Parts: sequence; C-alpha cells; structure tokens
Amino acid sequence: MKYAFRTWLAALALLLAHVASAHDYTAGSLKIDHPWARATAPGQATGIGFMKIINSGKADKLLSASSDVSAAVELHTMEMSGDTMKMRAVAGVAIPDKATVEFKPGGLHIMFINLKAPLKEGTRFPLKLRFEKAGEVNVEVAVESMGGHDDHAGMKH
Repeated sequence: MKYAFRTWLAALALLLAHVASAHDYTAGSLKIDHPWARATAPGQATGIGFMKIINSGKADKLLSASSDVSAAVELHTMEMSGDTMKMRAVAGVAIPDKATVEFKPGGLHIMFINLKAPLKEGTRFPLKLRFEKAGEVNVEVAVESMGGHDDHAGMKH
C-alpha cells in the first residue's frame, strides 16, 4: 500500500510540474502559445514581447494589451521599406478563422513603452490581452535572454 501511494504521489508531482511549466493559455477558440519578452538592459526604456495565437474557430481580433511593467503597451508591426526597417503601432491585429498569427522578431510584436524596471531574464510578468470576440485573457510573459529565439542582430526599436 505504501508503494502504491508513493507511486501515485510521484505521478502527481510530475503532473503538477508539467502544468506549472506549461506556457499556453486559451480564450474561446484562441490558444495563446508561449508569450515571451526579451530581457532588457538597465536604463532601457522599451521592451518587446512575442507569442503565437492559434485560432481553431471563427475570426477574431486582438484589440489591445496591457501590463503594469510599463507606462504603455502597444501592438506593433515591423516591415522592410527598401533597406530600412519601419515599425509602427497598429490599432488591432486580425486573427483569421482557423489560422495562426505569430508575434515574432522582425514582424508583429508587443511594445512595452517606458518600462518601470528592467525585464530580467528568468522572471515572468502578467499581460492582459483583449480580443474583440474572445474577451480578455490574462497570460504570464516569460522573460528570456536578450538574444532569445530568432534574434535579429542589429534590430533597433
């Protein structure tokens, strides 16, 4: 009996560890996969965040994002115009039906403007996403290394 209980406890601990490390969230038919931000240097005024939104249902729209880590949070796009990379704020991001929209370096991203403190690697912070149809969802953003994921050397914000 003791052995069965220990085995059950070990299985439960593994399950809880997996759930604690899970990094995706749902809002209606939307799955928000691995929200993350780059660590920032001391004194850096802005930060950038990324994620993947997977829609298994009808079209929706990301209207806004908000967080207490900065004075303002904006949705941005980045595109090449000749040899110049141009960034601009957008009023919202369409999430087509049965599609995936990726916020990634060199493309769509979330700007954290006038950071209250540096974003430190290994920490997490809350971010609220507001969708037209799916409503609001709170996610936790993992702060990764400055060169995390598909880093674009020399990209400036």
